[in-house]
Amino acid sequence: MFDRIFEKDVAISGVGQSAVGRPLARSGMQLTLDACLEAIADAGLTRDDIDGVACWPGDNNNGDAFSPVGPNALIGTLGLKVNWYGGGYEGPGPLAGVINGAMAIAAGLCRHVLVFRTITEASRRQVDKNAGALTNKTVGRDSSFFWQWYTPFNVLSAINLMALYTQRHFHEYGTTPEQLAQIALTCRANAALNPKAIYRTPLSMDDYLSSRMISTPLRLLDCDVHCDASTAIILSRADAAKDGPNRPIRIEAMGAALHQPWSWDQIDLTATAARDVGEMMWARTDLKPSDVGSAQLYDGFSILTMLWLEGLKLCPRGESGRYVEGGQRIARNGELPINTNGGQLSGGRTHGLGYVHEACSQLWGRAGDRQVKPHNVSVVAAGGGPLGGSLLLVRE
Repeated sequence: MFDRIFEKDVAISGVGQSAVGRPLARSGMQLTLDACLEAIADAGLTRDDIDGVACWPGDNNNGDAFSPVGPNALIGTLGLKVNWYGGGYEGPGPLAGVINGAMAIAAGLCRHVLVFRTITEASRRQVDKNAGALTNKTVGRDSSFFWQWYTPFNVLSAINLMALYTQRHFHEYGTTPEQLAQIALTCRANAALNPKAIYRTPLSMDDYLSSRMISTPLRLLDCDVHCDASTAIILSRADAAKDGPNRPIRIEAMGAALHQPWSWDQIDLTATAARDVGEMMWARTDLKPSDVGSAQLYDGFSILTMLWLEGLKLCPRGESGRYVEGGQRIARNGELPINTNGGQLSGGRTHGLGYVHEACSQLWGRAGDRQVKPHNVSVVAAGGGPLGGSLLLVRE
């Protein structure tokens, strides 16, 4: 199906992350610099070595809290001399910066790409409670491609769309609130061991079931936690990564396919783009789902983690509820530890790159108290609805 798997020529050589807070008394640029300079140093590089920059979604909506810093601003601030840079809203969701940066390296445009993602929604929400609303992420709401269909029904938040997926999964497969709760409970248990996590206090099933219903059947504790943070990843040409201080984490395969309509409500509501992304990723490797030792799966809302489990074939379609029931399989000491930094439900909504950072921390054995058993293969997935991307990462 694929003549050449270009991403195998690319590796992650370093990672960095700023403080994570709700909110932080630092600007978006300050957070970005903290993360990027840490990542560059972690890879054993200098600013002069960086010849590519990528992020998603770029300087969105003229620098609002959803993406306050784009490539142009960072290049100027760090004084970088790049051969390629990019940032844009469309594409395979929050991992688009990594996917685009890897392709730029594989095409021979650059050797070391700095990928970053900054978000300051926690600070913004102090003065505008609607700062995180989905409606604020689309310019020209009433004339945009998909908002024209939602406006008449007063869809103001992504949770209204996620509730459709959740209710359909409950209806089709008999999934229960108690099963869905295991995503939130697992993330909170992991967050307790992450000093950067926003929420670290214990969470019980009773706490979950008594939390406020936001959009039936999703509760408050099914929603991710807005924060201020920046995360940075250094992608390097595989041969160049071998010279660094860290064992290279090779990108074994990527998924970015969409074989359905680009619409939040017209795609398969029980699968979303995760199904197409998973099919593409596994078609680009000889590895199997059974080889995966940890999984960092998007939890903007808890149902998305379950859809990614199914879409990436980590469990059979329709059986994610039974797979996570009780929480043992997905715990840190279970068959498949997930969202080991607390995910976005408790750790903070670092929006895509936070999962890559955590996957690398686990593969390098640098996760501290939340470290799981040694393994060499991890999968990262981010996005929801028609947006989706995945990375299969292998530690050399």
